[in-house]
Amino acid sequence: MFKNPFSFSGRIRRTEYGLSYIIYIAIYFSFMWATQDTGIIGLLVYYAILFGLLWFMLAQGAKRCHDLGNSGIYQLIPFYGLWLLFADGSNGMNRYGMNPKYIDKDGEINEIGKPMSDI
Repeated sequence: MFKNPFSFSGRIRRTEYGLSYIIYIAIYFSFMWATQDTGIIGLLVYYAILFGLLWFMLAQGAKRCHDLGNSGIYQLIPFYGLWLLFADGSNGMNRYGMNPKYIDKDGEINEIGKPMSDI
């Protein structure tokens, strides 16, 4: 989990996306509270942290969109973030990589219990 959190390539599961969102909200509000009356330096630090957090969430959202088989630009659709939290990812390999759950429901799972001669 959280391998290359600032990269826009690959796929992530719902759990990692949900944890990313919680981390984003916690850091955002803590820095918003901490830099309320700190002057220009505090404001610059706040915007630097905000830029990093925005990059982090856009990267995580793009990877979650990839898990559903969509382009990362889909995360800009209003309320699509809710769909990213609750929708199950596509099974097996898609054009963005291997399923992060490593479950291929049409592959190896169907081979369980069959004799080796039938495989």
